[in-house]
Amino acid sequence: MGSISTTDQLKAAPKIAHVSPWSSPPKNLILRSDEVHVWRATLDLQYSRVQSLQQTLAADERRRAERFYFQTDREHFIVGRGLLRAIIGRYLEIEPSRLRFCYSPHGKPSLAGEFNADALCFNLSHADGLALYAVTRGRQLGIDIERVRADLADEQVAEQFFSPREVAVLRALSGDMQQLAFFNCWTRKEAYIKARGEGLSLRLDEFDVSLAPGEAAALLSTKGDPEEVFRWSLRELFPGHGYVAALAAEGDNWRLRCWH
Repeated sequence: MGSISTTDQLKAAPKIAHVSPWSSPPKNLILRSDEVHVWRATLDLQYSRVQSLQQTLAADERRRAERFYFQTDREHFIVGRGLLRAIIGRYLEIEPSRLRFCYSPHGKPSLAGEFNADALCFNLSHADGLALYAVTRGRQLGIDIERVRADLADEQVAEQFFSPREVAVLRALSGDMQQLAFFNCWTRKEAYIKARGEGLSLRLDEFDVSLAPGEAAALLSTKGDPEEVFRWSLRELFPGHGYVAALAAEGDNWRLRCWH
């Protein structure tokens, strides 16, 4: 597969009207029922800030952090979870350390007990030092971010995990577009699977997404339940140079706001 420069990626990337520019959040942050907020954050912080965020984590999160062999991975986990708590705490006006999470059988996190009274839903993803957090009310959602890497965008990987239709579209693209299309497909499929909360029990080749550069993100078809495509909306996100990201959320009557 051919390589593609960052400049070419940005030129080829679809410009969707719904995508808001990244901006600083207002002091009085309000999450309306018809909104999805996406936050972008770096995981590379000064050690003093890492320590401060670590103090907000629950005991199980600290144990998970200690399992990482490399310090960078350990600190990225601490910052990722600490920032999640800071963001959710801001919406709920609760100290981040007080929040409690629970997990689905496939590992999807949600707020536990009394903290879920506002029907706040969230999802997160990170790649190579950059994290995205999606937050909404009363609708399931999933988000995925990937760093564009030529060694991962392999046609054999696509044949193993993508649907026959997606593989055909990928092969029809010129070499300099295939790499971006690969990561468009991967992030959109991951976002949808995470929104469904079913993990890898939902096979990647059992549904189709759009992937061609210049084509709006969309769930095109699903095996067994044709109505599923009307339940979800996919959006492409532009987190930064060399990254590709996607958001999946229930319904289409919502607008996107992006914060950093």
